[in-house]
Amino acid sequence: MRYGENHRRRTYRRIVENASYGLRQKGAKGLSVVDLMKLAGLTHGGFYNHFDSREALVGEAIGFAMDQTTARWKKLADGKADDERFETLIADYLSPRHRDNPKHGCALPTLAVDVGRSGSSEQQALASKLEKMIDVFVELLPDEPPRQARQIATGTIATLVGSIVLSRAVGAGKLSDGILVAGRMTASGRIQKPRRRATRTMRCDK
Repeated sequence: MRYGENHRRRTYRRIVENASYGLRQKGAKGLSVVDLMKLAGLTHGGFYNHFDSREALVGEAIGFAMDQTTARWKKLADGKADDERFETLIADYLSPRHRDNPKHGCALPTLAVDVGRSGSSEQQALASKLEKMIDVFVELLPDEPPRQARQIATGTIATLVGSIVLSRAVGAGKLSDGILVAGRMTASGRIQKPRRRATRTMRCDK
């Protein structure tokens, strides 16, 4: 049976989407081609009709997952007051909900280490999407000089990802919750301006 182009596109997206959920839950090294195709309810026989290699699918799945996070950030920021948007994204990311749901969460805490040990195609896919994630935070800092805004955005994302990694590594509990709180404080502190000390005015009577 021959299928039309629409069916092919739907199947391709189905494979990528389900692979992205599986990779976020199991890691980039934990699933074979057979496993990745099973996630989409398909046999591995048709894999090469859609992808040149396992690495190509992993790269697409990582990109899909990171696009989801970027879209979520933009949606959360939309409609918020300028001084609330940065904090809103931090609070949402460093939440117990995100910590406890890696399958539907940001790909970076689960996959960044694995991708660092992988081929250049997967690394390039992650780097390209990470730049777009950084751009979202840069847009939340219109009062900062461009270079400073990018440094703040990059450092903030690094703090968010590291906090989620550690909070998951120690299991849900008091320490894990404390890591999330500390991460929120650190990330939020990046945009807090130091207060000027009030100077005392000496009054001289004539």
